[in-house]
Amino acid sequence: MTVRADILERRTTRFVLWSPRAQAKAPVLIIGTLKLGNPPAFEEKARLALAAAADVPAGGLWELKASECGLEADTIYHYWIQVDDSRGPGRVAVTDPFARSVDWRIFPKGATALTQPAAVVRFMGDGNLIECDPHGEVGTFAAADAPSALSPNNRLVIYELPTAWTITTAFSQPERGAATFLDVAALVDENLGGANFAELAVLNEGHAHLADLGVNALELLPPADSRFNREWGYGTSHYLAPDYELGYPEGNLSPTPNRDLTLLVDALHRKNIRFFVDVVMAFAQEDPYNRIDAADFHIDDPKKTLERNPKDPDPDLRTSGRGDGRQTARDGFGSTLWRYGTSVATYDPLSGQTKPISPAAQLMLVYLTRWVNEFRVDGLRLDSVENVANWDFVQAFRERGRELFAARWQAAGLDPAAGGGGDLLARFLVVGEELELPFGLLRSKRLDGLWNEPFQARVRAILLGESTDGDSFAGTVRKAINCLTADGFTDGAQAINYITKHDVEGRRHERLFTMLAFLKDPNQIEKRIKLGFVCLMTAVGIPMFLAGEEFADQHDLFGPGGIVSQNGGKQVDPVNFSRLTAEAGEDSNDPDKFYAAMRREIFRYVKLLIRLRTREDALAVNDTDFIWTDFGDGKRVLVWRRGGANHGRPIIVVANFSDFASAPGADYRIPTWPATPAGKRWIEVTQGDPGTPGRPVAPAFVGREAIFAWEAKVYTIVDA
Repeated sequence: MTVRADILERRTTRFVLWSPRAQAKAPVLIIGTLKLGNPPAFEEKARLALAAAADVPAGGLWELKASECGLEADTIYHYWIQVDDSRGPGRVAVTDPFARSVDWRIFPKGATALTQPAAVVRFMGDGNLIECDPHGEVGTFAAADAPSALSPNNRLVIYELPTAWTITTAFSQPERGAATFLDVAALVDENLGGANFAELAVLNEGHAHLADLGVNALELLPPADSRFNREWGYGTSHYLAPDYELGYPEGNLSPTPNRDLTLLVDALHRKNIRFFVDVVMAFAQEDPYNRIDAADFHIDDPKKTLERNPKDPDPDLRTSGRGDGRQTARDGFGSTLWRYGTSVATYDPLSGQTKPISPAAQLMLVYLTRWVNEFRVDGLRLDSVENVANWDFVQAFRERGRELFAARWQAAGLDPAAGGGGDLLARFLVVGEELELPFGLLRSKRLDGLWNEPFQARVRAILLGESTDGDSFAGTVRKAINCLTADGFTDGAQAINYITKHDVEGRRHERLFTMLAFLKDPNQIEKRIKLGFVCLMTAVGIPMFLAGEEFADQHDLFGPGGIVSQNGGKQVDPVNFSRLTAEAGEDSNDPDKFYAAMRREIFRYVKLLIRLRTREDALAVNDTDFIWTDFGDGKRVLVWRRGGANHGRPIIVVANFSDFASAPGADYRIPTWPATPAGKRWIEVTQGDPGTPGRPVAPAFVGREAIFAWEAKVYTIVDA
């Protein structure tokens, strides 16, 4: 069973335009072929009028059968659709808003703003249209879909990856570039080499960085097509198309984004790594509907409108509440906001019926249908849900995603009762990003989870010996480790915990290394980064971290005052994988060499913690007990146990957030340490040799080992 969308079905044999706004003149298909050259050129073949769809009597849908266009069989065509310009007088040629492939090498003749690239399609002799990359490539999965082999939500470790990378070149200078889908795939599949970053050692054939690290979910910052030269992609232009630049490695003659993204997802799933996409639905950057039908799809500058009339009832002007009911004007951040709160009676691109709908909402549901069905998406991160500003739409988006995933599950021959639902074993997750935590979205089941911003603030504070929000130090640690005691979450699978995320601008949001650089001593920086990762991987919730934190990457560029800012550091140098494999040295004037040994040790340590987090039942449930607290004589020592009697072997963390250290030859005693079960022994998991479960603890020293400043030990039991 496949859940489909009517407009995508129509597009298999017809050129289609959906415009709820009436067109004074029939839309015109401008179609031709690409003539290779330097630069490439467009050879126009025909201009053909679309007609109102006969089976949509209310209007709003225009189409033209491909078989009636005089096209040559098995030929790739580039095209635009000419419409009445809703932003001004006259007509304008726009990209097909449902195109699965766009080509930014060519634009409509006479275009004054190069924002409407050609759509691409292959015409087959039997009258069918196949959407493909500009040279004809299509995405093909080598492996059968097997969603049951992927990790459930409560065992995830999410790796948040931007595709703007840097590499350290000669003279230790960072050089920025856009990684491609193939570069990302080379982080997963040891049989692939890199593309734009082929010189990176972590992309060498025979090595798979993410598989080696052990994460089981990759969240790719927005991979849909954007008009921006690649920074992070938070300005989507063509929602159904994977990003042109990410599919256009340097040296390639033509872009292959559909083929390459499919190859990436295929590689992820063969390594049992789930694929999450970051979706940006509050606003868009020069999308086609901004010219086709701006009034029905978009809203302009709510701030100015509300300044003129603070009581304006337009439902799309305000955010949906910031978690505390406080509504402010929506902000497009230089892009154009989508309109979700206003209904229009028109053709519905999902069902094919004519009925009152939000045009923007239905566009997004078609977009979701394409990505889950054709790219096997396993999870969604919804950007800025309060700025999306419509909870009913957010709920519809979640429900559509779950419906699509359930169909995928059944199509793979799996029991429908085992894969869906809202229980801990669900393998599809829809998470919202809103830093002020609107828990109503969870209580009303409009979302499965939220980004847990307080976790970052708490862990960063305790790594500096501080507390937050008026709590005691112990209270800050307790709330960080168990969000169920503090923030309104009712299950760990609802909370996405992180100590660093892609929003790195501002004090205590920057990379951990950069925040801790004042310590100068690599040993001191190493200790606190390790301690932060112990908190992340043993806390209740789903751990996530920004790419590069696993080896203590740092910022190279800053805004005024040495602070990472939106334009100074945030989207300029987010990941420098070359630091992980830099040559070690003692020269403090060459930071990459000076910190190289530290970075490799942190990477080793994080790998062990990820292995623990993904495998242990005790860390997949909510059970948490603080069994010891010691704040005497300058100490800040807390001990917590994860997992109950029926939830696998216990995990016990002894964390010292202070400068206290045991005297030479002495130990530190924890009188509340649990008894050792018969036939079992204790191990410390972060200090074992490679290939071993951990360092054995002698029976005489169970619960009484030495502790050291700013250090955590993680214990569990194994068979004796």
